[in-house]
Amino acid sequence: MTASDDHDLVLVVDFGAQYAQLIARRVREARVYSEVVPHTRAVEEIAARRPAAVVLSGGPASVYADDAPGMDAALLEQGVPTFGICYGFQTMAHALGGEVAATGRAEFGHTPLEVVTGDSTLFHGLPRTQPVWMSHNDAVTAAPPGTTVVARTADTPVAAFEDLDRQLAGVQFHPEVLHTEHGQAVLEHFLYEIAGCRPTWTMTNVIEEQVAEIRAAIGDGQAICGLSGGVDSAVAAALVQRAIGEQLTCVFVDHGLLRAGEAEQVERDFVEATGVSLKVVEAADRFLDALEGVADPEEKRKIIGREFIRVFEQAAREVVAEAGEDGGQVRYLVQGTLYPDVVESGGGSGTANIKSHHNVGGLPEDLDFDLIEPLRLLFKDEVRRVGVELGLPEPMVWRQPFPGPGLAIRIVGDVSRERLEVLRAADAIAREELSAAGLDRDIWQCPVVLLAEVRSVGVQGDGRSYGHPVVLRPVSSEDAMTADWSRVPYEVLARISTRITNEVREINRVALDVTSKPPGTIEWE
Repeated sequence: MTASDDHDLVLVVDFGAQYAQLIARRVREARVYSEVVPHTRAVEEIAARRPAAVVLSGGPASVYADDAPGMDAALLEQGVPTFGICYGFQTMAHALGGEVAATGRAEFGHTPLEVVTGDSTLFHGLPRTQPVWMSHNDAVTAAPPGTTVVARTADTPVAAFEDLDRQLAGVQFHPEVLHTEHGQAVLEHFLYEIAGCRPTWTMTNVIEEQVAEIRAAIGDGQAICGLSGGVDSAVAAALVQRAIGEQLTCVFVDHGLLRAGEAEQVERDFVEATGVSLKVVEAADRFLDALEGVADPEEKRKIIGREFIRVFEQAAREVVAEAGEDGGQVRYLVQGTLYPDVVESGGGSGTANIKSHHNVGGLPEDLDFDLIEPLRLLFKDEVRRVGVELGLPEPMVWRQPFPGPGLAIRIVGDVSRERLEVLRAADAIAREELSAAGLDRDIWQCPVVLLAEVRSVGVQGDGRSYGHPVVLRPVSSEDAMTADWSRVPYEVLARISTRITNEVREINRVALDVTSKPPGTIEWE
């Protein structure tokens, strides 16, 4: 995806911000396509993308620190409308001749902002006093020549400035977070009224562009798609099928790590909705044998990623054999990789490798396929909208996310058939009760985690029990980059706990995880 006659491109320059991807997402919510690029990207490369605007993200550094991520001032001389946020605002002010200093009056969290001019483009139509979210030690103490100060706080005299002639603007606060009440409006004022961006980017654009790119990449070749039953792989498969039709064969690997009823759902619902050619591979013994005795979560992911590819390679050979001499070689593997997968697996400059996703960091080096990843630059909510546009059934599109490695990473400890059956039963109860309570759309997902290496004392059937605890992890999120624990009604939690401890004899304790992301990830492993 890039700038085109159909839609504009906004590049978010990442200075190590916690929320750089969230900025890109907010720009997309304004129906303008955006991507994140590292601050080390050369100005010439950025200009070559022909962006309609550039947004400079926040970051943890001080502009005066020796190791501070720098900005080539030439970026501001390209005539590209530019918007600075927090650290990006400070480095922009510094590059333009303003002054930045450690004033000793840091601001963190909710802060009242005062708009100081009535004709501000950034703040027009918004309250003169409004709550914003601050997170800074340094501050702009003198605005650059040619800019107009349009907002301040009690401790920050230059909280926002704009220069309409040069199409430059910036704010000290974070408009991308929900805590800034009018942040989306401020961002849209920059995009539409200062940068002149067109709100034309839609999921229809995504589908049309990806279909064209897939056709160009695959040509008359053959492709297979690893179908897990989740929304990501389902939408990726439906998108590729629209592009190449019968050249795609979906491979559903029943690796023995699925939740109750999932294999049947894939074989029935997805084929019925799409008419895709589906090859089912029964591989539970292979995966469980490979995982035997393995407790380390990273090692589990790598084993599962390796075995997936080996199974796909065998399935590809069988697809070729079944197609006969005219079937061609299966060179392409379709994956439902999403933007958060890429980010968490270290897919950007300065990004920590939080965990190796089975479909990103866990792939073997001797991969025999060329990857096709049509969703790689999309967030989960965008993928769902693509699924709706493609006509996939609502239960499939709104299904709770489920990790590719399956229940293996929801068992803390090594994986066995017996432990899988215990977890499968508990998970099915939790899903049933959440659905019965009408909470499917309110909860992003609710992993049930089996603490297989932990035993707890309990009382069951008038006798002492020594069973396993499970942890419920209900979370709410928009895109999996950040998440908060869901406030599930007590009566629903009570029903889940009672049913699990009554119906799954190996479990005698149910706990609730009330950790947000960050600091915790959604999955335990």
